[in-house]
Amino acid sequence: MRQKVDFTSGNHTLSGMLETPESNIKFFALFAHCFTCGKDVAAASRISRALTSKGIAVLRFDFTGLGNSDGDFANTNFSSNIQDLVAAADFLRKEYDAPKLLIGHSLGGAAVLGVAQQVPESMAVVTIGSPSDAAHVAHNFAAHIGDIEEKGEAEVSLGGRKFTIQKQFLDDINSYNTSHIAKLKKALLVMHSPADSIVKITEAEKIYQAALHPKSFVSLDNADHLLSNKKDSEYAAEVISAWASRYVPSNAENYHNNVAQGHVLVEEKDHKFTQHVSTSSHYWLADEPVKVGGKNTGPDPYEHLLAGLGACTSMTLRMYAERKKLPVEHIKVELMHTRSYKDDCDNCEQQNGMEAIVRNISYVGELDDKQKARFLEIADKCPVHKTLHNNVAVVSKLVE
Repeated sequence: MRQKVDFTSGNHTLSGMLETPESNIKFFALFAHCFTCGKDVAAASRISRALTSKGIAVLRFDFTGLGNSDGDFANTNFSSNIQDLVAAADFLRKEYDAPKLLIGHSLGGAAVLGVAQQVPESMAVVTIGSPSDAAHVAHNFAAHIGDIEEKGEAEVSLGGRKFTIQKQFLDDINSYNTSHIAKLKKALLVMHSPADSIVKITEAEKIYQAALHPKSFVSLDNADHLLSNKKDSEYAAEVISAWASRYVPSNAENYHNNVAQGHVLVEEKDHKFTQHVSTSSHYWLADEPVKVGGKNTGPDPYEHLLAGLGACTSMTLRMYAERKKLPVEHIKVELMHTRSYKDDCDNCEQQNGMEAIVRNISYVGELDDKQKARFLEIADKCPVHKTLHNNVAVVSKLVE
């Protein structure tokens, strides 16, 4: 799911795009784009979508003065980029969950290295085609540095667009070095292409050598700096997802509760619709669909009910087939809840129908008519089916 979001950094409103998976969110990641790019640059959008398909929610946004964000680019610098990243992490922390993974492309990589210690919840950092320090970006307008130093600013052409670079920008990037990389205390993945003509692979070597373990390097063979080829972006995302799983526990793994055997514990996760569901041996999420205000991170309550009946039905039929040595290779149960069931409703008290669970049972195997009829009878004897028909009393107690 893609959602436009806005948040404040200093006196400016920044524009972001939050992409979340349709199912359970493992954790949140924060993505920093390249110098003078925007959140919708191909590498950022493709990697974000690919990570989302792996269960990782990703926030990417336009830095101050770029894209749809407020502010004047001429008044920004590397320090303001750091401030914007802190604001983005604060936004995620307040509205969703703090980012556990920081990803930066090109100068964005240098930025996430610089901000990592200011996001204590982050556990892993990824750089993609990134320079080892912010000053490296000056090579993009090297021919104008003399004018910037002398006149205080100069208009430069970057990627076919005009930008004003001020002396304060030069002074700011020159104030940074690589000393902070050794103090990360977080897992680091350095990704770079030997074919990168914008940021040479020697920069990746500098980052890797400056960092302490755990650290990893992955070559993006034949990829250009912007990862223009879709396959390169998707490969980067595949590697990031697999690598991060070793260092960043999913939200499900972060939640623990002791539950007695035979009990089920349901507890709010986001104080909206998302719920932690735990048994003595298992954990999952329950939620509502997005269209009714949930985040669709897990089955809704009726889907849980249908799943319980369906699982019990299939298990009961399998036990019966094994006991009777029936040639049943596979069993499938599909269920649907309806409040206006009319078909085969001979016992309905009202002509308008009734509330019902429709259960379609299919199997692979050779059964004669008598065996088929008995097979269907056995489905009605599953324990959950009996419970639903036993007018079960739900005893509710308010526990302080």
